[in-house]
Amino acid sequence: MSDISASADVSTGALLAQEMVVPSRGRGWARTLRQLSRNKGATLSLIILLLIVFVAVAAPAIAPYKPDEVVVTDRLQPPSPAHLMGTDQFGRDVFSRTLHGTRITLMFALTAVFLSTIMGVIPGLIAGYSGGLLDVIIMRIVDIMLAFPGILLALIVVAILGVGLSQLIWAIAISYIPVYIRLVRGSVVATKENMYVEAARVVGCTNFRVMFRHILPNVVFPVMVTSTTAIAWAILSGTALNFLGLGVRPPIPEWGADMADGRNYLRMSWWITSGPGFAVMITILAVNLLGDWMASAMDPRLRQRL
Repeated sequence: MSDISASADVSTGALLAQEMVVPSRGRGWARTLRQLSRNKGATLSLIILLLIVFVAVAAPAIAPYKPDEVVVTDRLQPPSPAHLMGTDQFGRDVFSRTLHGTRITLMFALTAVFLSTIMGVIPGLIAGYSGGLLDVIIMRIVDIMLAFPGILLALIVVAILGVGLSQLIWAIAISYIPVYIRLVRGSVVATKENMYVEAARVVGCTNFRVMFRHILPNVVFPVMVTSTTAIAWAILSGTALNFLGLGVRPPIPEWGADMADGRNYLRMSWWITSGPGFAVMITILAVNLLGDWMASAMDPRLRQRL
């Protein structure tokens, strides 16, 4: 009888380990989608972001001119039907360069956030689950990194790695790693004592399986919320570093680099910086609005207001 009872306990634990994770995730996604459809601001932000992604993909097809096409006779032309955002000091169409710049900006922002997520989630997961000396070592490294402001840490990484687009991506990614580590570690510490985690241990799941099958899915939503903020921060930081000449090289179209090219012509040809500047503003605003909505959707205290 004792063997039967033990077997029953194991079976019950297995069912708990399965049923308390998978359905809750399904209901969480369904609830999030319903809330998104009811929130006009978040829906509009998502539409704008999808449009920006479309522009990045289809820029060569929809841009009226080549981004590096120089027409000296058309230099410093104001906005007109022929050039919707005017031309720069080399006669290049600002609108076409802004469209093509969307590709570079989104590419380095999304790549940097993806790298920082991977390099931050795994150490945070290990630190939160294992505890002890390993947790202390990881968190002390995080504290050292957080002692530097994000943009300063990115500048330090660029100074070490050198100037270039790939170096810029790594600089942005490394500067945001400690944020993910602290977020994931806190979520894991709060999750690992739950009943379904204990049930997974009872049925003999390895630590690897417990971490990645039963604990990691419960930190997906917080990581997603943080990633939206990280994308906005990556766009802003990358644009700033490109403005300083630490990223792409001319004549590659990029919002920050193009604003840097037009800074000496602000008084007489303001449109050179206005095009890419407006693109930066709209993109960051849309990402932040969507991120704010996601954060509110994840907060049980605010969920009923959505």
